[in-house]
Amino acid sequence: MWIQPEEVLLAGALWVSERANPFFILQRRRGHGRGGGLSGLLVGTLDVVLDSSARVAPYRILLQTSDSQIYWNVACGSSRKEITEHWDWLESNLLQTISIFDNDEDVTTFVKGKISGIIAEDNRLKQGEEPEEDCGKFREAELKMRRLFGMPDEEKLVNYYSCSYWKGRVPRQGWLYLSVNHLCFYSFLLGKEVTLVVQWTEVTQLEKNATLVFPESVRVSTRHTEHFFSMFLNINDTFKLMEQLANIAMRQLLDNEAFAADRSLPKPSKTLKNVSALKRDLDARAKNERYRAMFRLMQDERLDGHTDCTLWTPFAKMHVVGQLFISNNYICFNSREEDLCQLIIPLREVSIVEKADSSSVLPCPVSISTKNKMNFLFANLKDRDFLVQRISDFLQRTPDSSWGDSSPLSLIGQSASSSGPEAIRGRQYHPGLPTASQGLLQLYYRDTPEDLGPKAMKEKMKEEAWNIHFSEFGRGVCMYRTSRTRELVLNGIPERLRGELWLLFSGAQNEMVTHPGYYGDLLEQAMGQCSLATEEIERDLHRSMPEHRAFQNEMGIAALRRVLTAYAHRNPGIGYCQAMNIVTSVLLLYCTEEEAFWLLVALCERMLPDYYNTRVVGALVDQGVFEELTRAFLPLLYEHMQDLGVISTISLSWFLTLFLSVMPFDSAVLLVDCFFYEGIKVIFQVALAVLHDNMDALLSCSDEGEAMTILGRQTVAPPIPHLHALLTSGDDPPQEIDIFQLIKSSYEKFGSLRSDVIEQMRFKQRLKVIQSLEDTAKRSVVRAMMTESAFSIEELEELYCLFKSKHMTSCYWGSSSSAAERHDPSLPYLEQYRIDPAQFIQLFTALAPWVCGGHTPTLSARLFRLLDQNQDRLVNFKEFITGLSESSSIKPRFWC
Repeated sequence: MWIQPEEVLLAGALWVSERANPFFILQRRRGHGRGGGLSGLLVGTLDVVLDSSARVAPYRILLQTSDSQIYWNVACGSSRKEITEHWDWLESNLLQTISIFDNDEDVTTFVKGKISGIIAEDNRLKQGEEPEEDCGKFREAELKMRRLFGMPDEEKLVNYYSCSYWKGRVPRQGWLYLSVNHLCFYSFLLGKEVTLVVQWTEVTQLEKNATLVFPESVRVSTRHTEHFFSMFLNINDTFKLMEQLANIAMRQLLDNEAFAADRSLPKPSKTLKNVSALKRDLDARAKNERYRAMFRLMQDERLDGHTDCTLWTPFAKMHVVGQLFISNNYICFNSREEDLCQLIIPLREVSIVEKADSSSVLPCPVSISTKNKMNFLFANLKDRDFLVQRISDFLQRTPDSSWGDSSPLSLIGQSASSSGPEAIRGRQYHPGLPTASQGLLQLYYRDTPEDLGPKAMKEKMKEEAWNIHFSEFGRGVCMYRTSRTRELVLNGIPERLRGELWLLFSGAQNEMVTHPGYYGDLLEQAMGQCSLATEEIERDLHRSMPEHRAFQNEMGIAALRRVLTAYAHRNPGIGYCQAMNIVTSVLLLYCTEEEAFWLLVALCERMLPDYYNTRVVGALVDQGVFEELTRAFLPLLYEHMQDLGVISTISLSWFLTLFLSVMPFDSAVLLVDCFFYEGIKVIFQVALAVLHDNMDALLSCSDEGEAMTILGRQTVAPPIPHLHALLTSGDDPPQEIDIFQLIKSSYEKFGSLRSDVIEQMRFKQRLKVIQSLEDTAKRSVVRAMMTESAFSIEELEELYCLFKSKHMTSCYWGSSSSAAERHDPSLPYLEQYRIDPAQFIQLFTALAPWVCGGHTPTLSARLFRLLDQNQDRLVNFKEFITGLSESSSIKPRFWC
């Protein structure tokens, strides 16, 4: 273990050196281990007969410097394994660092400070593990943070860590404080004080890396500088928390709801452990997000707990090892081996939960039966009684659903969510509408003579394969999802089952079942209202699949209008975005209006987050991820495509419409099948496969237009009318590529992509994209104000940063008005951010040339009232600059 550094005058007496480097020595006490002779025997005997409190640990590590005769004992261990772990940590984290110090005194001071910091943090963590431990030390750290960095009481400390901050070539040992809105560092070493404060909203890059100069460090980048932190006791835990806090900050820049989420974080209480309540809350949020993403559950689902277990799989006649997850509305299972088995059981479908007879073959089993006569047997549960009681508690709170899954043996073509009168029970939107009970394809082809061609026969074979799958693995939400399910999806879902399975795999069915009548209520509220979103919807209605007969008449157009309008009313933050019409029109071909609406909800709010907001942030993020993947998998092509500027041009349309706007319909809809089952991973795979298949031709391109032509001419068989005209050149017919071969190739070449890796890359790109958008907004504001003020570009940029900082501060720490009142993203950039009278007075007093005058507060208050024409006690940046410019005939004095 690490110990407080203590002096050792004689390093060789009674000890044998086993390892050494220029700064540290690992020693073993004589009489322990092999050899030692007579002296070792005497020392060993002495250690045995001494009282246990006086015994010396058999291993230790000493700090040594070349110019000093004094050694410092920094660690001891009772076993070789323990002391070796400490030695390895010193060599990998400290050795390279202290080698750059100019004198031995600095080395000794730094190492002693670092070891003391590790011991302090280790003690804090151990105390945090004790039940009902008083959080006095954490409160003390929070008060110290506020005192050192001038933070108000509203600023919440999440956690603090001992580490080193690199200022130049010299590391400064100190404490890193991570609060909800700021990253702070403080050090006082060798008479020098170091203080650092960084707003999370200013972070442009956050990376964990290891270099020769910075051993396993965290790099925090802002627009103007980089900060390096290293020598953490647990760097992974620290970095994970940094990512969470940076993500919250990016959400704050995107919308106002993130500020409300910040205020929903719990306040520390006296009875909490010596671990931040905020830290535990953020950890719980991260677990909930992973759980919801794994099983495609709704945003309000909260994980209660999980445990290891086995699941009996009747189709394989074996027990599968995995984890059982319990939440307020679901019981879920995921196998340890990927794609072996996944299971989702809504509590609304559960009829019986009981403890089965235990045996040596099947210890601690629990049987769960559902209303559609399916039975699931879990075993090897560690705390079976508690688990059964917990499920029973949740079942008592679950309302009895009168609208469950259809029979697992229902006929093909009768969708589990749209069969018979039971399916439309509770729906309140014009049940007489043709699109209320079936998709547009069924409407337009129901009177068509039966097709006996090759395509129809292939569809029947697919339907038969899925019928066999349903009889073996179950049907509906409780179906066993296995590698066989994936194989069937990759071969294409039959048209008559497409709507049902899209709903199932996306999780939209669960949301629809638990919100009966919601779509009808939205329609009643939204119809007849006019807004910017409804105007944009009307403009794009006739551009949605104009080649398809379903949208060449008012029935299809009206259904599309209703779904898009209902969603715009549900989520005014998104409203309507181009490309939503293309995706929704495809959904309506296979689903009822209500089903299409809930699929659109799943797409916009869970599967493609932030894709369809006003700035298409999610699509830009995935565009950056795609560029990074191209660089990793196709490095030669990436360099060439970057020179041509092609990747950013093509990828946005590919992702926003899920290839529906750039491929023939029959081909693109097969990719949509895979997307609803696999998620965004398959879109990245196929995009990489398209580039790989055209690599030789793309490498020979000399300009962007030629590359776009090559990609645009790629036609995927069978050739049918396109949603959008593809680029063509010359008289040669385009090369035909089998869509099934393309999908197969994407899995063979790029199937190693993992969802967790994609999410990590998304985080990295999200920082870049959002900060880039913020920089664009700043430039737009500065250009707009250049002609209306007497300030230079540099002065306007600095004023904008100060004004925005004041706005963000008010949102962080609360005020008389909410964040939504202060920030309206629908307004022009000049008018989005607003400040109140107190903040205006602070800025005006600091910037005005007559700051020394006694009447400055009075003058600034009067000027604020003059600028606040609508009397909402808020002024925007344009008004602020106008007032400051008009009231000052000389250049303002800036903060430094």
